[in-house]
Amino acid sequence: MKLTLTARPLATQAREAWIVFVQNKKPLFNGHDEMAKRIGSQIKKTGYSGDYAQTLVFQTADGDVILAGLGDSKHFRMEYLERAASAAVRAGKNAGLKNFATVTDAGIGKISDAAFVHAVARGAAMGTYSFDTFKTGGKKRAGELSLTFAGPCENSAACRKALAEAELESKALLSTADLANLPGNEATPQKIFSWAQKMAKENKLAFSVLSKAELKKKGCNAILAVAAGSAQDARIITLKYKGTNPKAKPVVIIGKTITFDSGGISLKPGKGMEWMRYDKSGGMAVLAAMQMVARLKPETPVIGMLAVAENMPGGRATRPGDIVKSHAGKTIEILNTDAEGRLVLADALSLALQHKPAAIVDLATLTGAVVTALGHNAAAVVGNNHKLNATLIKTADAAGERLWELPLWPENMDDMKGTFADLQNMSKSGTAGTSNGAAFLANFVPETIPWAHLDIAGTAWEESSKPWMDPGVTLF
Repeated sequence: MKLTLTARPLATQAREAWIVFVQNKKPLFNGHDEMAKRIGSQIKKTGYSGDYAQTLVFQTADGDVILAGLGDSKHFRMEYLERAASAAVRAGKNAGLKNFATVTDAGIGKISDAAFVHAVARGAAMGTYSFDTFKTGGKKRAGELSLTFAGPCENSAACRKALAEAELESKALLSTADLANLPGNEATPQKIFSWAQKMAKENKLAFSVLSKAELKKKGCNAILAVAAGSAQDARIITLKYKGTNPKAKPVVIIGKTITFDSGGISLKPGKGMEWMRYDKSGGMAVLAAMQMVARLKPETPVIGMLAVAENMPGGRATRPGDIVKSHAGKTIEILNTDAEGRLVLADALSLALQHKPAAIVDLATLTGAVVTALGHNAAAVVGNNHKLNATLIKTADAAGERLWELPLWPENMDDMKGTFADLQNMSKSGTAGTSNGAAFLANFVPETIPWAHLDIAGTAWEESSKPWMDPGVTLF
């Protein structure tokens, strides 16, 4: 999507449609009294309520208008604005429109013009996306869409920077989305390796990979146990951004990348198993994040790691009750082969320590328990450092994502101690699944290194169409 910023009034812009946001049932629209009256009349006529991500497209003498709802201001969050922008563009596309314009200063509470531009631009860009790779005639583009932000900005330099950053971030998200949405027969560990290698070269990121033989040599038997039943070899992929401060310690982000999760010998129920193509979502988020990092060039060095494997049953598959020795030297009794995410992350977390990180954050579609606890509205954050957790919650909120801290108590650690090995990959109690999963991982990170685990199982994908997106990966 072509994104532009101009100080000229909205009414002067060549466009097919205006995007007007509606909050508290009132249009956030200034500077064109006649159009404001028409919008008010249309809202009254149709009974449009302006609920969250609700859209309405209608024609006027001055062109089409797309209303995009933000709901009640009491409950406003940044993701509502981003999703409303995406929903507006999707509604416009469906109406055959390509060129949009909106105001720069919508006046949403205490949101700065720059923050408004950033959220709307990124949302609008995501609204152009659809995954139709496998549909006959798919990927035929109807021409590039455009969005113009019109009118004065309280800080023009900040607005220009926000627009540029949103454009970079959107390109990273959109370029990763097709890979993330691929089914298991297409997004194999080999395919992800090749894609990540090419992306690293394009973005000047250092790239390395540990193959099956190298993982075996290093004693990474936890991730190898997950891939034992698959014809596809496991890999751990590492991408490095060196940062602009050579003295700074890196932040390491690690993504669970299970290309397909059948559950292994502990086979999942058949119903809904097709969604397990998205068990790679943690790794896909890391790939998108590393592109953003490479393009935005922050001071801090950042290292992205993907623990890649396919979890399948087979004659050589790991059995419930098998015991393996991890890279860290801890032994693990595998009670359930469907608790595989924590196994691949265990070896990746242990390997991450060689980078002497300032902090480690892992992202994983780890437990169904997090969906029971938080639904599909938030991801859980659990870790050994409340300050890091608080920082993640605050910055996620600003970025339009929601995190909720869950505890990591000594009782959770005790629950993961093994009967016949140091650890077991399922808890004794069968309760507190999200905290207990994190407790297992905590065994592979020293308490002296700040570490946070994000369980994104409830937020990583959408199974049904939403106003702001089709079913598929969210790249949360």
